[in-house]
Amino acid sequence: MTTLRRTSIQCYKLRGIESSDVGRKKTNIYWHCVISFIRKTILLCDACTGLLLGVGNPLLDISAEVGQDMLDKYDVKLDAAILAEEKHLPVYDDLVKNYSAGFIAGGATQNSIRIAQWMLKEDNDAATAFMGCVGNDEYGKTLEQCASADGVLTHYMVDESTPTGTCAVLVKGGERSLIANLAAANNFNKSHLETAQSKAIYEAAKFYYIAGFFLTVSVESLVVIAEHALSNDKIFCLNLSAPFIIDFFGDQVATALPYADYLFCNESEAEAYAKKHDLGEDLKEVALKVAASPKKNQDRPRVVVFTQGDKATIVAYKGVVTVYDVEPLSKNLLVDTNGAGDAFVGGFLSELVQGKDIKDCVDAGHWAAKYIIQQPGTTISKTCAWKR
Repeated sequence: MTTLRRTSIQCYKLRGIESSDVGRKKTNIYWHCVISFIRKTILLCDACTGLLLGVGNPLLDISAEVGQDMLDKYDVKLDAAILAEEKHLPVYDDLVKNYSAGFIAGGATQNSIRIAQWMLKEDNDAATAFMGCVGNDEYGKTLEQCASADGVLTHYMVDESTPTGTCAVLVKGGERSLIANLAAANNFNKSHLETAQSKAIYEAAKFYYIAGFFLTVSVESLVVIAEHALSNDKIFCLNLSAPFIIDFFGDQVATALPYADYLFCNESEAEAYAKKHDLGEDLKEVALKVAASPKKNQDRPRVVVFTQGDKATIVAYKGVVTVYDVEPLSKNLLVDTNGAGDAFVGGFLSELVQGKDIKDCVDAGHWAAKYIIQQPGTTISKTCAWKR
């Protein structure tokens, strides 16, 4: 009853009615809100059918074109993603005050889910959902509005005491460097997965995707989702996300990897993983070895996907490596590589959830990545031009 009562108070505020002024209106509005709450719950459950669910770190990207001086100032390199240290914290205000910074709904997993929903929209207007933790602030509201506008069913955990996470996106010559300040995103807790709404969402989903960045936040939550997928023979997808995840969160990677039916990473991450585990330097051989590594669901062979930017994508499956060429993009059309990997995964998953074969999934991933690198950040048009 607490939830319903809180809902009714919110309705009063929306209608501009003071509690001292209620009388008969209070009863009518209260029951109106009860009915609205029930309808929303029913719609939520209806929308859950057949979902692709992502769980990760929702961040508001603060993106701007910068010079080498900015990269040197914050001691970062292009084509790298790091967690903010004390020395990096001024970068967010710096971008806002001194550059023409843009604000874009971000976070690796949320980006992929948004892209998948965008590419699925004509077939399923409620095909995806996303969970993560945000603050009770304007940035959090902006993130929810953006994701919801893209058709994603969001069910954020809200941290009342910590601001919404941000990511500085330093763009130079089409390449980018990412500095993430997780803030509230770092406080996601598996208790959120124990709520009735969360259970309705993840139990109805058939496909799950979690990026490696989440391994720094709540491995326990990942295991809850992964164990559900394993117990119900559903598909669990993982991304290694960044070399620092492999180098400094090896135990967490070791916990997550055996659950992965599909594993994604780029060539830098593949090289870092190969070096750490002494798998050699030939990425095709590395992909085969990772695909054959211990797996909890032994009835479904693991698919390993290594992207390499504008070079061919490597896929290892059932002891065979297949190489898929990337259609080249003219350099003058390149705007921003930020989100290219996220977009590839989103495109790939949009076909995977429809039961398409690996080639179709890779083709969709290539198309999505090519589209995104021609946009500032992970921004998408109202309608999707992808043709199957």
